[in-house]
Amino acid sequence: MIIIFFIGSLSSGGAERVTVNLANYWAAKGWKITIVTLASQGLDFYELHPAVQRIALNLSGESANALSGAWNNLRRVWALRRVLREFRPDIALSMMSTANVLLALAAWGLPVCAIGSEHIHPPQCPLGRVWEGLRRHLYSRLAALTALTVESAAWVKTNTRTRCVPVIPNAAPWPLPVQPPWLDPASVGVPGRQRLLAVGRLEHQKGFDWLIAAFAALTDRHPHWELVIIGEGALRPALQAQVDAEDLQQRVFMPGRVGNVGQWYECADLYVMSSRFEGFPNTLAEALAYGLPAVSFDCDTGPRDIIRHEVDGLLVPAGDVAGLTVALDRAMGDADLRRHWAIRAVEARERFSIERISGLWETLFAELLHVCR
Repeated sequence: MIIIFFIGSLSSGGAERVTVNLANYWAAKGWKITIVTLASQGLDFYELHPAVQRIALNLSGESANALSGAWNNLRRVWALRRVLREFRPDIALSMMSTANVLLALAAWGLPVCAIGSEHIHPPQCPLGRVWEGLRRHLYSRLAALTALTVESAAWVKTNTRTRCVPVIPNAAPWPLPVQPPWLDPASVGVPGRQRLLAVGRLEHQKGFDWLIAAFAALTDRHPHWELVIIGEGALRPALQAQVDAEDLQQRVFMPGRVGNVGQWYECADLYVMSSRFEGFPNTLAEALAYGLPAVSFDCDTGPRDIIRHEVDGLLVPAGDVAGLTVALDRAMGDADLRRHWAIRAVEARERFSIERISGLWETLFAELLHVCR
């Protein structure tokens, strides 16, 4: 099988990790895998299997105006089309909305089975008038468009002309690979404390401002707990200012991006997700796979497909910071409850195993190749 992945970059994001997980798994099976990005290879964060071929088009970046934007996107389409013509893949798989549109255009008329994939709940991240129009009409040029949840699939079916919208969740491989940058979990925080862990980009979507507020309300009741937020992003100064304002410098830590996140899961006592919205949060499934019970907002899509309420964690109404505080208070204060949830949490290793999820993709490929040919 010859597969080309197309994505904006391979930086440290969720869709990027999904891309690398699948690419590495299939490369290890002997498939011919190529990953094509718009961004340069210098932005790559995740390590690739030695057999995965890497092509960077070096055509990312913002456009000065609408005219230059149209021209730049034409250049991207033609560059991708040249790659498709050269490699003649069985499957071309794009990751995320704008990449889906570009692939639909680039594969037009070529003998390739083009498949798109959404990695966020689309109405939570509108693309703007032009891109929304392109998505609505051009998704019909794809053989299929995968969604991560039933809710997202329903939106795609209603708002685009997509013909086939299967639901395929993300895999949560266990154990996770270790790569640079490596940071010892014991080097952060105060020895002997219990640790509440969060992982994600320091951006508005992840709701870490809400999380810090909730944790601040619990510090007196749980003096032996600390909060660690793994990740990097534009909101670091604002979040650090919030920590400083609450005088939590010795209770809340943001050590940045790490390549050994699995070891951080192993050293934590409870996981928390405070996102305003999600597609299918990889870190939540990973935390459970490591036996880490979790508390999460039940935002529009994702968490309710991962956490089994009162089985391996707790779901809190979306955006309810007071409710999040209550749920964390309960979980942080009851070690027996956390142990009970942890026993069931590890079932995520099978529920979201790379073998199971890749099998869903492979079944889809077999069905579509029969039609495309």
